[in-house]
Amino acid sequence: MNISKNGLRLAAVGAAATVAVGFFSAGAANADALVPLPDGSTSRTLVDGTVVTVTRTGESATVSPSMGATPLHRNVWVSGSTKVELSGPNADGGKIEPGYVVACQASLGGKATGDTGIGSNWDGSKTSQSAKEAGTVSLGPGQAVNYRILDLEKADEFGSESHTGANSFKGKSGSVTWADSTMAVNGCAGYAQARSYVKVTANTKNVSSVVTLWGQPFSIG
Repeated sequence: MNISKNGLRLAAVGAAATVAVGFFSAGAANADALVPLPDGSTSRTLVDGTVVTVTRTGESATVSPSMGATPLHRNVWVSGSTKVELSGPNADGGKIEPGYVVACQASLGGKATGDTGIGSNWDGSKTSQSAKEAGTVSLGPGQAVNYRILDLEKADEFGSESHTGANSFKGKSGSVTWADSTMAVNGCAGYAQARSYVKVTANTKNVSSVVTLWGQPFSIG
């Protein structure tokens, strides 16, 4: 995992993060399935005139059966890149948090727009729990998890270790790239789906605001 503070580019290669969702029938679980996903962008003008533009490119997902080799198991490797640009004299950096919402037998399409918290931005429902970066989450029908791509460590003001899923940047631009970040999905016997998001906290001299860019939902079995 490499971070360049100038380009603010983060590559999470083969991250050991795992999430839980369920997968295909035994007959469909014989080969990996590559799912190319479309690029996307969104712009928002803040109250002080600052324009926040978030773009996502090169996103894809590779779905395969897990070592469990049962209809309840599947692995997903996700890749993508996002860039944030701020325009206006008051722009003062911000934070970029990429991630995925993963659901079992629930739709992730239709209503997921806007810039509020992840919990209410997919199809009008709330995620039931958050996925731990080094663990496995089991999902039942109607459940969903919020999976954060990044797990950045730093010392807090008391010297203890703290973790964050957001990469900070200064100035008017920043970016994050993830490659083959792994989500291991277990326990969902039915239809499962995932959808990416990029949650950006933009700071200016006058305001702090959150802008969220959502990706296209895709099936994981």
